[in-house]
Amino acid sequence: MIDRSELPGFSGTAFLLADPARAVMLVALLNGRALPAGELAHAARVTAQTASSHLAKLLAGGLLALEIEGRHRYYRLAGSHVAQALEHLAAIRPAIPIRHRALSPDAQRLRFCRSCYDHLAGRVGVALTRALEERQYLQPLHDKLLEVTPAGSEWLLRLGIDLSGIKPSRGGLARQCLDWTERQHHLAGPLGVELMSVLCASGWLRRRRETRAVEVLPKGRQELRAQLGIDIDRIA
Repeated sequence: MIDRSELPGFSGTAFLLADPARAVMLVALLNGRALPAGELAHAARVTAQTASSHLAKLLAGGLLALEIEGRHRYYRLAGSHVAQALEHLAAIRPAIPIRHRALSPDAQRLRFCRSCYDHLAGRVGVALTRALEERQYLQPLHDKLLEVTPAGSEWLLRLGIDLSGIKPSRGGLARQCLDWTERQHHLAGPLGVELMSVLCASGWLRRRRETRAVEVLPKGRQELRAQLGIDIDRIA
């Protein structure tokens, strides 16, 4: 009989990875996005109840982290160490194919660029937020809060946004909001609302009628590339 005290510390992790459904779920999260249980169940071809059981085990095993956004629950890899371990293991044999739902034209437009309440979301919203962070105009803090740096304040002022005129909410001036299609964060909070309003007023963006889809206008394409290095054609 094997003495459990003599087992390597990774034996529990190996047990979690040995299940094909759990392995597919983990591979589906390798791109850094956070996904809901329903999408992970679809990828692994299991029922919602079975997926819930698998996700609970992966959470308890330290392989996943849970992120709650309003009424929605999203799962992501617990850290870069998990991603690195999975990538090394994936190199041993071909990667597991992941199923993705086909999107309708309307859904594709919403995924590309849309309003989330009154702030910008979709691929364009995520790309904009990432660019602001990469240029250190925004700096992540704790609890999804974002801090506007002095350089960020100057850029916003050139855009026509004076931070002194924006009243912070209970959630702060700026915060991260998990995008439900991209599973990455976009800018929310009072600053996100004001930025969306100014970009529309300045002719960068235009809201579509009777839908939350947002159109990136020619001026917006030009300015996003010139000021933030965002190539709209590449993220479309």
